[in-house]
Amino acid sequence: MQRHGSDGSAVIRLRAAGLILLLAHLVLVAWLTLRPRDVMWVTAANLQPLAGIRADLALGPLEAARRIGEGLLLLAPLGVLLPMAGGRLAVSPWASLFRTVMAGALVSLGIELAQTVVPGRVVDVDAVLLNTVGVALAHLAVVPAWRGRLRRRKQGPGTGRGPRPAGGGSRGRGLGMLRDDVSQGATPRIPRVGIAP
Repeated sequence: MQRHGSDGSAVIRLRAAGLILLLAHLVLVAWLTLRPRDVMWVTAANLQPLAGIRADLALGPLEAARRIGEGLLLLAPLGVLLPMAGGRLAVSPWASLFRTVMAGALVSLGIELAQTVVPGRVVDVDAVLLNTVGVALAHLAVVPAWRGRLRRRKQGPGTGRGPRPAGGGSRGRGLGMLRDDVSQGATPRIPRVGIAP
């Protein structure tokens, strides 16, 4: 019983750490992307998808890798920090990916819209695309394996989800009953009391 309590506190600590790291990362991203730049001129806003990426590729492989890599890495930690802050272990991998990617896209879009009022910054739709892809890649690379490992650790040794041995199950459940479904005993009954006239 104590193990389940410690698992609950571990999830709470993990969630708290995720929230703190998420907040710290968002503050860093805001500082990097929303500071005014002192430049002589700025390029026009890019509202055509992939036009900025094509322009980066025209600069040569090293410069293109640097610029595209910066776009992918800027919000990539959100792919791990958002599920970590959520603190859920039993969730559909596709639903988790969808929610995380949509949240990352909204954060990126918010940054781009906020940059419209910052001197020296312009809107770039390719930045939203690269940021969103970075969030998705980080999520796919880390979160499914991380959640699986935490679920296995939470179950502990000897509590696998294989079939129970014969004779150890409850009525009507058969061999497919999971070890987590151990009977808790009979349901308590309250005696009926007659109503006074």
